Amino acid sequence: MGKIKVVIVEDLEEVSEALAEFIRLDNELQLLASYRTAEAALVEIPLLKPNIVIMDINLPGITGIECVRKLKPGSPSTQFMMLTVYENNEQVFEALKAGANGYLLKSASPSEIIASVKELHHGGSPMSTTIARKLVALFQEEHTQRDEAAVLTPREKEVLQSLAKGMLYKEIGDQLGISFNTVRQHISKIYEKLHVQNRTEAINKVFGRGARKP
Repeated sequence: MGKIKVVIVEDLEEVSEALAEFIRLDNELQLLASYRTAEAALVEIPLLKPNIVIMDINLPGITGIECVRKLKPGSPSTQFMMLTVYENNEQVFEALKAGANGYLLKSASPSEIIASVKELHHGGSPMSTTIARKLVALFQEEHTQRDEAAVLTPREKEVLQSLAKGMLYKEIGDQLGISFNTVRQHISKIYEKLHVQNRTEAINKVFGRGARKP
């Protein structure tokens, strides 16, 4: 079996050099290259065809997440492990949607990162414990939101979506072809079904805290 071919994309020299040194010292790994920017990685990685890319998220210019999103379609056999300083829910979710296969905090030791590279190559999906917990919480929250939305009729969902866009009752009525009073009745039913007191609570309960507030 050949060595696991690795590329590093990391703008901080001390982090990049530490990782590179640990890779060179490991008999199972081979460092193909190290890049400081996503722009350079986008050009070279498709040519090198590494097994694993260790990718910093917060790169200058094109971000690590966007870099993965651009590389993944043309490099389906390459796996990407993200490194980040922050435990950011949105970043975790976006990175995974972009095609990332693992997600570690930079507070992990180089030896832990190297072990995770091997785990990723052999079929695992390594994640820092705190990141994994956040991911579970994200999916649980999404599941809860889907359950909440299930109690609403299709028309009530339309009305709530219009509310989330900041539309007034009259505007909603005009758009949906119903009267002002019918809109009010739908909204009253929505509040009752969701057990909320106002539009902001209703929007948050169904669409999440990131939804636009009127």
